[in-house]
Amino acid sequence: MNGLLKFSQGVDALNAWVGRWLSWLVLLMVLISAGNAIVRKVFSNSSNAFLEIQWYLFAAIFLLASAYTLLRNEHVKIDVVLGRFPRRTQVKVEIFGLLVFLLPFVVYVSALSWPEVHKAFVSGEVSENAGGLIRWPVYALLPVGMALLGLQGLSEVVKRLAFLAGRAPDPSARQQAKTAEEELAEAIRKQSGSAA
Repeated sequence: MNGLLKFSQGVDALNAWVGRWLSWLVLLMVLISAGNAIVRKVFSNSSNAFLEIQWYLFAAIFLLASAYTLLRNEHVKIDVVLGRFPRRTQVKVEIFGLLVFLLPFVVYVSALSWPEVHKAFVSGEVSENAGGLIRWPVYALLPVGMALLGLQGLSEVVKRLAFLAGRAPDPSARQQAKTAEEELAEAIRKQSGSAA
């Protein structure tokens, strides 16, 4: 069990790191969007590449952050029925859901998406829009995001099994007392403090 818990900690650290860096993509996407709007309105000029990079960044945020969201236990849950059961029963149902629904979904989507990534890479597929971008990087976000989500799903299974065995705390308990916004502000302060 110790080896599995170390694996789980490693996956958690990886997805926490990815999640922190993805928060910067939100800022980048907003800056590109604002810059594109200003150039379009002031100079009556624009590029499809600027529009497409916004879509690519949004896809990266959405697909790559799904594992981070699972790590933080932030996915939408409707526990009307499950919330009435003892915590150990809830954890067993969560393990069932992860093993029977999440992980097969990840494998299925990954199996379907890799051939499309390969085909787009080999063919050098480019957007049909004038000035459009190459497509394979955005296609690759899907299997990469699924890989991160699958790893986090396995990590969540390990943490729940360890909880049932009395070897770990409840993985669904809130780990942080701060909101995501407060954590982001703190991370920015730390980075700006270390850069000085």
